[in-house]
Parts: sequence; structure tokens; C-alpha cells
Amino acid sequence: MGTRAYDIITQYQPQFPRKHAGRIVTDTTEFMSIDYGDVMLLEGKHYLVTKNLSERRFGLEDPKYWVKRCKELETGRHHIIKLEFYEKFDIRIGTLQSSCYRSPRKESRILKLIDGDMRFMQGRTVMDEKGNCVRILDIIYGSELDIALDRITVSHEEYFHTIFPDYFAKFIGAVRAIEFLHQHREQHGDIRRDHLLIESGTKDWRWIDFDYTFGLRDNPYALDLFGLGSILLLLTGQREITAQQLATQQHPVAITTADMALAMPYRLANIQKKYPYIPDSLNNICMHFSTKNTVFYSSVTEFVSALLTCFHELPVFTSARGRYS
Repeated sequence: MGTRAYDIITQYQPQFPRKHAGRIVTDTTEFMSIDYGDVMLLEGKHYLVTKNLSERRFGLEDPKYWVKRCKELETGRHHIIKLEFYEKFDIRIGTLQSSCYRSPRKESRILKLIDGDMRFMQGRTVMDEKGNCVRILDIIYGSELDIALDRITVSHEEYFHTIFPDYFAKFIGAVRAIEFLHQHREQHGDIRRDHLLIESGTKDWRWIDFDYTFGLRDNPYALDLFGLGSILLLLTGQREITAQQLATQQHPVAITTADMALAMPYRLANIQKKYPYIPDSLNNICMHFSTKNTVFYSSVTEFVSALLTCFHELPVFTSARGRYS
């Protein structure tokens, strides 16, 4: 539809500048052309586009033109709207190789599965007039996990004994959420530090972005497991620990390739090398994701069991056990 959006916008936002009013869009196929001031008409509701979203990749902003921040004019609520977009790429971790696919319909299926489960982002799926799969998501106000960790200014030793126990307990809850998906034969597909948010008000840890899927015959959930392992290394070390950091610090730490993470060989998996007070039981879990390891967790359920055993046995977790046991 080429209709100007100004009339519908001014019904709800009289102060909106006329020069920025775009089109009313009912076919979202050409998502690159949908921009600020356009209004998407979806199942009788009008969504004013306020910006295209982006994602942090290697310290840079990567625009995601199929993901829009919008205001639902009828209610005034803000949403993130993901439009239909497909891509495919290959990934390799050690000897593990897989093709990954972006699947909007897979994400829609998961949104239906986890409806009301606040361990995950919430939303619903609608179809535009051309049958494109459009996901209308509630916004989670909070911080990505790595940003929350970066804001912690205390020493690692203080962090480990005061903050980490609660974070470790929350992490176990987040891993159990992924276990729930796997029990329903679904993959998260893109487990990363910035896809786990700490909600501001509730302090709940919530997963976002489920539209990647990958094909692995032997273990279809292996990449989810490696993603969880990477987050555990980040949590245990308080932040990413790289070989370069270890080599340039005042008292260099001797490391070998066996101490590094299999998924990201520049990252330290043997956290005990930098922080000797890390308990053996926790460090052993971390080392399951190292290049040295040859026996990996077979499932998230096995991983959860190891995490729980560690949590209930170690003195450092005493204060958190009463809240999360």
C-alpha cells in the first residue's frame, strides 16, 4: 500500500513531524525499505517504526534491518518486530561442523511453546498480507549479561565470593530453561552472552532470539551446549580472559593450548591458572569446554547435574543455597 501514514499517526501522536511520516505498509517482504516514520499494519494494529536495531559483533554495531523497534499506536506500547529473513552459514568447533540456518518459523514455534514462561522473551506471531512470518516481541528492559559483568568494579576475588554465587545460581536456572527447550526437541540455536538478559526490575535472567537452527545428526544440541560453556567461562572469570591478556600482565601466567577453550581458542578455559582459588570441581566443569578435553557433556541435563553438584558442595555457595536450592 502506498498510502501516507500521516493521518493515522496524528490520531495518536499529534506532535509527530509531518515530514517524517512515511507509508502504511502491509507487505513486509522488502524489509530494507521499511524505515523510520513508516507504519506497519498487521492484523488490524498499526506499528510506527522508530528505528532499525543492531547487534554487537566483535565490538562493532551490526545493523539488523529486518528487526525494527516500533510503537503500537493503538496502545502506546513499544515492541521489537522481527520480519522474515533467511540466511545460511557454516560453523566449525574443533572437529564439529554444521550448517546454521535462520528460521523465522522455528522462532515462532518456540514463542508459542514458552508463552508465559518468563525465563524467555515473550511475543506472538502474525502474518502480513503476503504470508510473511512477523514476530511481535515484548521489550525486556535490562542489561545483557556481559555488560552487567563489565559494570562490576570489585576485584575478581571479591566478585567470586560475594556476587558469583548468586550469578551461578541464576545461570543454573538459565541452563534449566534451555533443558526445557531440548526436552521439547527444540534448540535455542544462538546461545551467546548478549542473548541472556538480566531484567532491571525483577533481576530475572531471560533468553532472547531463537531463530537460528542447525543440523547435527549425532547430537542436535551440541552447539547449545558449547554456547552455555562459553557463558560459564565468562561468569567464572568475571570477564573474558584471553591469552594476550595473560602474556602482558605484570606476572605472566604460563599456559598451553590445552588450557584454552575449544570453541574460542584465544579464550582461557582453565580459569584456575589465573585465579588459583577457583575450586577444582568448578574448574573441572570449565575444562570440559577446553581443547584438552575429549569427553564432552552428552546433554544439557548432564551439564545441569554437574552444575548442581558443584553448587551444593562448595562452601563459596553457602549464602546462595538457601535462596536457590
